Amino acid sequence: MATPNQRMWAQARDRLAGTIKSLGFPEEFADLLAKQLGSPKAIDRMTDWLYHVRPRSVEMVVDEMLAICSDIEAWKKKKESQEAQWGYTRWLNSETRWKNEEEE
Repeated sequence: MATPNQRMWAQARDRLAGTIKSLGFPEEFADLLAKQLGSPKAIDRMTDWLYHVRPRSVEMVVDEMLAICSDIEAWKKKKESQEAQWGYTRWLNSETRWKNEEEE
């Protein structure tokens, strides 16, 4: 029996495969895209783009897939930076830091 997460992945992949097939591309292409995109949300974003743009070339599809992956990577880096900044700010405002500076 599939977990809810597995069902979510399968549904996203199936929607992508259906859209890919309706555009005349092989269904295996959807598998490759889904693996590269890496999440149901990214797969759904790709499916929405395919549905609205209806690209005629594999190159256009791959270019959009790379753009989505790039956006996701930029978002992850931004979140990492925000977490690091939060930790640094917390340290700057910590009592331990102030006590150490007073002792020096």
